[in-house]
Amino acid sequence: MSFIIAIASLFAAFIPMFIYLMLIWWMDRNEREPFWMLLINFVWGATGAIILGIIGSIIFQIPLSQGIEFLTGSRSPELMDLSGAVITAPVVEESTKGIFLVMMSFMKRFDGVVDGVVYGGAIGLGFGMTENFLYFVSFGTDFQSWFTLVIIRTLFSAVLHCMAQATFGGFLGYAKFKPAVFKIFLIPIGFGLAMFLHFTWNLTVSFQSTSIIGMLFLIIYTFSIIAIFQIALFMEGKTIANELKEEAGTGLIPSEHLNYLSFVSKRFKFGWCPVGVNQKEYVRTAIELALRKYQYKNTKGNTQKSYLSDVENLRYKIQMMFYNASVQYYNNNAARQ
Repeated sequence: MSFIIAIASLFAAFIPMFIYLMLIWWMDRNEREPFWMLLINFVWGATGAIILGIIGSIIFQIPLSQGIEFLTGSRSPELMDLSGAVITAPVVEESTKGIFLVMMSFMKRFDGVVDGVVYGGAIGLGFGMTENFLYFVSFGTDFQSWFTLVIIRTLFSAVLHCMAQATFGGFLGYAKFKPAVFKIFLIPIGFGLAMFLHFTWNLTVSFQSTSIIGMLFLIIYTFSIIAIFQIALFMEGKTIANELKEEAGTGLIPSEHLNYLSFVSKRFKFGWCPVGVNQKEYVRTAIELALRKYQYKNTKGNTQKSYLSDVENLRYKIQMMFYNASVQYYNNNAARQ
């Protein structure tokens, strides 16, 4: 029976989290990140963050338990468990997940709020997957208790890890192209919110009388994050449109292409892209050019030079697409004659 539960737990932990991961990736409709990069973040959450989280929790809990005993004069197991859930877990787990996210934020592909939410969500889902598996095999003593645990943790606990780290990622993305003075308070606020969400969830579900409040809070918070994500996507789309409008003004991109490149629903329709130009590659390059231009305008020093180099290379790439298409068109006509 335990072997069957272990196998069932493996599937129950992995499949929903992978579906969530695919959904997050799909929602990033302007410039989807390479899926393998999301997988790297997912794997970190599932392995590195878990391992560091276990070690960190043990280290953090020792002085915390001593402090609680000193203040209350009690070493009640219930009190120690509660302190581990509402203090140690939010601090340690959000830190071990966030460490990798901070490193990711230095990459060029980390463009802003949207990417921060996507990468942060991926890390949280990986963490939730492993934690779910450990809970399923440890506390699923019979089918009914196991099934109930699967439902609760799949719909709520794992989503909590995703939302908390997505929040931190969103703040990292927003702060990336802001002056240092803004970074100083934006990044700690984002991390603080991630811990607060984790704390609130763990505290409310620790008591049967308040567990429904925790569930409602997480549902509302999740819909709020989705709404913010959609706003961020809209603003990113406006940035793309504005930057490409400048390129159309210089003649790099035909002005009529703005009616398609600026809209997710029209980019991959047939008939507007010149014959001989790889439409998918052209769209991807044009969007990347727009985002790199925005990044160039909002950075300084060597970082700005690096973005400028990318902008020039992307412009050249688009020029060559049109040039090669025109040469091919000329050669085809010449062959017919």
